[in-house]
Amino acid sequence: MRDKTQTNSAVPGDRLIRAGAIVFFVGAVATLVTVAPLFLGATPFPTYMFGLSMLMGVGFLIAGAGVLRSAAAGRRQARGAEG
Repeated sequence: MRDKTQTNSAVPGDRLIRAGAIVFFVGAVATLVTVAPLFLGATPFPTYMFGLSMLMGVGFLIAGAGVLRSAAAGRRQARGAEG
């Protein structure tokens, strides 16, 4: 039996994965900006910039939740196709 899902169709969890990737990217840029003055000998950024670096972990968790949600939806769909 051929799968009827099209390649551009949205699955549950896709938005979470995209949002997680964006948050992760923002956190990665904040990390690079925060660490750069330490290597260049410039004055370090304020403490809140180090907090923005934590967005990398938050983005990773959001994307992970999206992957789990997508996997759960795939399992539900597979169970429905069996029965």
